[in-house]
Amino acid sequence: MSVEFWFLIGAALVFWMQAGFAMVETGFTRAKNAGNIIMKNMVHFCIGTVVFSVLGYTLMMGEDIFFGLIGKPNLDLFTHFKEFIASPEEGFTQASYFVFNLVFCATTATIVSGAMAERTKFSAYCVYSSVMCLLVYPIEAHWIWGGGWLAQLGFHDYAGSCAIHMVGGIAALIGAAVLGPRIGKYVTDKDGKIVKINAIPGHSIPLGALGVFILWLGWYGFNGAAATTPSELSSIFLATTIAPAVATCTTLLYTWLKNGKPDVSMCLNAALAGLVAVTAGCDAFDAFGAGLVGIVAGILVVIVVEVLDLKFHIDDPVGAVGVHAANGVWCTIAVGLLANPDAPAGINGLIYTGDFSQLGIQMLGFVAVAVWAFATMLGFFRLLKKKNFLRVEASEELSGLDVSEHGLPSAYPDFMPAVDKYAEFGTGEEIIAVTGTTPPAEAIPVKREPSFDGHKFTKVEIVFNEDKLYALKDAMSKLGITGMTVSHVMGYGMQKGHKEYYRGVAVETDLRPKVQVDIVVSAIPVRDVIETAKKVLYTGHIGDGKIFVYDVENVVKVRTGEEGYDALQDVE
Repeated sequence: MSVEFWFLIGAALVFWMQAGFAMVETGFTRAKNAGNIIMKNMVHFCIGTVVFSVLGYTLMMGEDIFFGLIGKPNLDLFTHFKEFIASPEEGFTQASYFVFNLVFCATTATIVSGAMAERTKFSAYCVYSSVMCLLVYPIEAHWIWGGGWLAQLGFHDYAGSCAIHMVGGIAALIGAAVLGPRIGKYVTDKDGKIVKINAIPGHSIPLGALGVFILWLGWYGFNGAAATTPSELSSIFLATTIAPAVATCTTLLYTWLKNGKPDVSMCLNAALAGLVAVTAGCDAFDAFGAGLVGIVAGILVVIVVEVLDLKFHIDDPVGAVGVHAANGVWCTIAVGLLANPDAPAGINGLIYTGDFSQLGIQMLGFVAVAVWAFATMLGFFRLLKKKNFLRVEASEELSGLDVSEHGLPSAYPDFMPAVDKYAEFGTGEEIIAVTGTTPPAEAIPVKREPSFDGHKFTKVEIVFNEDKLYALKDAMSKLGITGMTVSHVMGYGMQKGHKEYYRGVAVETDLRPKVQVDIVVSAIPVRDVIETAKKVLYTGHIGDGKIFVYDVENVVKVRTGEEGYDALQDVE
């Protein structure tokens, strides 16, 4: 297999990472925005391809001009196509370089999507994708990979911790800050001071996990596509495996000790953080260096996600800033610290050689690229906000962007719509919580009417955990009950004083799936039904269920027209 063939296979793996980003973002956000997120991840690549073809690619890889600041624009892709696909004596075809750099460019653009999810206008995201792929990324990538001034100084960013992840992460940070938080994320008092932070869990951790596995697979192409020898490729694969694994283990232990239980979503973020943290130096780290960058990444991602949320009140639903910006910076610096001269890159890291020179170059590159990304993205997002082109209306955000932006009632039409417990925060009115220990059946005065045939009818409503359904059904059948109605419902699953944590934020209440069984009895004593249900459902744990008892005025069998006691009988 030729080196160029592997180069293109690697590019295909990087393209496949778009699916991973789409799944992570979809899983970490609410179902009412799933279609919008899939649309964004599809369209930004397509828009990016168009603008990168027209100008972006040559700004990045064109002949160096203006002292290494940009490449010279040209239209060789369109006007000299024969030469563009011709195989040179050394290196790869221009067509291969184009495809390879395009998929990297698209990766930079997609990072922002998650941090600004659930409240950004689709049109604004399309404009952002154009600007990022047309100007912002190509110019700084020219500095690093196109023969620009940083490349001339010896700056090392093998696969893009700085050029891609840090830039995308900084854009995500600025975008989320300028855009503002999702409705209901932060509760303020009358003076505007934040008094409470709400956790808004994503709707599908399995989708998020699938996305992480897709990204990890794609990262072998992301980091390894440019390798030209088996030794270099195997070294890169080794580092790309060790760092995310160590990062995940670190976060696992850190959140377990901190919160009492390991945090699933944070561990998924940690795997990605470890991948970002090894990318710049994947050809320069040995096994020890890869492990060390993974340890730092596993702690860093948790700290940054929680500090942004709890201290700075910047709402980043997927942790893009903690994963990409923070660890993009960390890896860029780590190359100057942990590069082993025996690794394929042959770079002298400070810890191994005592040489500060590479660390100084890495610091200069990080600062220069960060300033460029910060300045361009801050001006861009502020302009969109000033023109009222950035954020959707509150009513559109509450209803979900699937409906308001795309006319899509639901991304999951075969499933019952979920109850959105945060919609209440958009009313602008004071919300009064009704509490008490008396169930509504007892608290509300009931007008008692005589039954139609002298029999008394009683409805017993039982709400309980799904796993007890068949045991309850069998017990009721033995009691002589042959008819019941079963419904799937959502109920509060948390009790006062019992807290769980989602991404470092306490989850005080949560809607969890329950089963509701309705039984109407007449001849069978109500107390027997209640005691049987209690015996079957009791475990002694919080959430065993509730039983409600109601008087029923009459019963009518539709098929026969029978009423009262006769309507309850199943015997023909």
